Amino acid sequence: MQYLQRRPRRNRHTSAIRDLVQETQLSVNDFIFPMFVQEGVSTKIEIKSMPGIYRFSLDELLKEIAEVQKLGIKSICLFPNYPEAKKDKYGSESLKLDTLYLRALSEIKSRFPELLIMTDVALDPYSSDGHDGIVENGRILNDETVEVLTKMAIAQARAGADIIGPSDMMDGRIGSIRKGLDGEGFSHVSIMAYTAKYASAFYGPFRDALESAPKFGDKKTYQMNPANAKEALVEAELDFAEGADIMMVKPAFAYLDIIKSLKDNFNIPISAYNVSGEYAMIKAAAQNGWLDNDKAMMEMLLSIKRAGADIILSYFAKEAAVLLND
Repeated sequence: MQYLQRRPRRNRHTSAIRDLVQETQLSVNDFIFPMFVQEGVSTKIEIKSMPGIYRFSLDELLKEIAEVQKLGIKSICLFPNYPEAKKDKYGSESLKLDTLYLRALSEIKSRFPELLIMTDVALDPYSSDGHDGIVENGRILNDETVEVLTKMAIAQARAGADIIGPSDMMDGRIGSIRKGLDGEGFSHVSIMAYTAKYASAFYGPFRDALESAPKFGDKKTYQMNPANAKEALVEAELDFAEGADIMMVKPAFAYLDIIKSLKDNFNIPISAYNVSGEYAMIKAAAQNGWLDNDKAMMEMLLSIKRAGADIILSYFAKEAAVLLND
């Protein structure tokens, strides 16, 4: 038998040693749990394309948040579902003081003061066009949209947001939002920039949840080309210079190389959004008996963390927390 000085299998010999030398550790503290709120009372509607994920009326949402906190999840990201009747070209509903979303933020912060609340800043939940920006003659207006987004961010901060999440991909919005927040006394509110948000096919179930698909065209004039990696560094340099506190890659699993690239080049936290389509793939395969749900879920989340994500937004957060707590 040959003499081998190096035998890597020695460090895999038992469960104890495998745990001892494990390089990447996943924790409940890594997660932000995306949640959906809608109008109504005593309403909890499962999203068909996202088994186990629901749209909640505010009263039911508060009950769910209590359960989420019991699992040790300390952060949520809230998204609103609005009826078409409340949508218009300019997303005016987003700035109304009594609108569902702002009321929900205020109520959540009042009930759960220790919970970290991340918000969504974009026009698509409120837009009759279903786009992330103001549309004129089939074109997305950048600067006019940024003005609305800045007002939206200030309104959300006033309602209790801890982290503002601009998901729109308009140029210059991070700097404008930072200046707007600071000018209104919200210098303590963080910005998690959707820095590298790709024009991905993996967003379909999320658009089912918000019922906010574009009424025409696509989002390729503002979301990034999936073929481009260097462009992510350009976006990251701009967001960093404009004052982003955290930078996000979206989607996560299909863009692990982009997560690593940002992690290697910037000394601020990097987040990754494990999006609806990535969640739905595992759920559908598990329901058909093709994959083990728990093992595939944990492997996916671990790979995102291994690539360099400090923070993971994931619809798996609750399920993963149960396993991690055990």
